[in-house]
Amino acid sequence: MPTTLPVPIEFRLPEGWRLAAPPDGGASDVAFAAVHPQADAGFSANITIDGGFLKDTVTLVEVADASVERLREVAESVLVVHRHEAGSADAPALTQRLNFSAAADATAGDARRNLVQSQVYLAVLDTEDPHRRAMIRLALTATEAQHDGVLGEFQDFVRTVRPDTGAGV
Repeated sequence: MPTTLPVPIEFRLPEGWRLAAPPDGGASDVAFAAVHPQADAGFSANITIDGGFLKDTVTLVEVADASVERLREVAESVLVVHRHEAGSADAPALTQRLNFSAAADATAGDARRNLVQSQVYLAVLDTEDPHRRAMIRLALTATEAQHDGVLGEFQDFVRTVRPDTGAGV
């Protein structure tokens, strides 16, 4: 079953992107997934959202490092190409770009595909308990050839993410 996010958020998908079932038929840690309408060499660029609560002493750098290690369990040649801390002390954020090689298809044997993943980590206060910190991770995964072409759409998407206060628009 897909996970739920630790805090409610709202966002707007880029035009043309469509909702997708999370990987593994919904048996994943992904709360939301969307795919680009145009595949590249059989791979559809995708945006995923997941998150969890942070312990008081855990930093976004540590969360990003753990994400890299988890990816190394299922992919090869994982390389952190870029990492940047942003935001403020009250609302820290971190971005990182990863290059890696992964199986083109679980049934394809040794066939590999070079992929790029851009990740954005946002730390937010829990709306029900402001003493607890939550983390939301937004990720774009695409082929090397398609990544730069969809990165602007992902950045536009990230700019629309905000806490869902239930107030409506």
